[in-house]
Amino acid sequence: MIDLSKLVQGRQLSELDLQLLKFIINHIDHALQMGVREIAKRNYTSPATVVRLSKKLGYQGFTDMCYKLMPMIKEVKIPQQNEQIDFLEISQKDFFRYNRQEDIDSFIQNVLNIKEKYIFIYATGFSGIAAEYLYKKLLVLGKKAIFASGTDSIGVFESNLNDIGVLIVITRSGETEKVIEKLRIAKERKIYTVSFTNESTNRAAELSNLNFKIYDDYKLDDRNMLPNIFFPRLLAVIEFLIYEYFKLINRK
Repeated sequence: MIDLSKLVQGRQLSELDLQLLKFIINHIDHALQMGVREIAKRNYTSPATVVRLSKKLGYQGFTDMCYKLMPMIKEVKIPQQNEQIDFLEISQKDFFRYNRQEDIDSFIQNVLNIKEKYIFIYATGFSGIAAEYLYKKLLVLGKKAIFASGTDSIGVFESNLNDIGVLIVITRSGETEKVIEKLRIAKERKIYTVSFTNESTNRAAELSNLNFKIYDDYKLDDRNMLPNIFFPRLLAVIEFLIYEYFKLINRK
């Protein structure tokens, strides 16, 4: 089940670009073997157009695009009768595949140790559920926090810019336009930014001072219809960050 909306959101793609992208996705298992020239030939365009498409999507080139798209397009694995899978397994090793101890230290220093100003948390859709959890977690820790979602006016953010010390956003794809907009405003105002996204290359990660990458089983399932433990992993990461914070406090 593939939803291209977040993959192409914010990209200036033509109808031909979309045609090429759908063709590559439909033939992803053989795209590299076919190569740029064959794909261009089958779509009645030039090899340069195929290469430009990969650059528009933020990849280094055609080969990089194919390698990055492959794990995003895998089909749902439905377990057979009596077959067991480790669906509920959440591993600390998985976290450190994409993140470093230095990232945790930066979060504690720049977010959890902030004194005077507010921590502003923003997310939409399913991500908003996790964002509200983080917001309430920070409140019980005695931190000054504000939570806003896609249903709130942008004025909630803009009216408090002078009092915001940190902006935290949660966006599974890293391509949600409302989130990108706030990250850009925060960057202009030199507000420290933290994003929680999936592990793929995305604009939110690039715009943030600090990015935490969470493994996402189905990156193109934008409506979150498939069984996926991205959000349970995310909540576990939030608790892990708090755990590391208390470890530091106890050492002191």
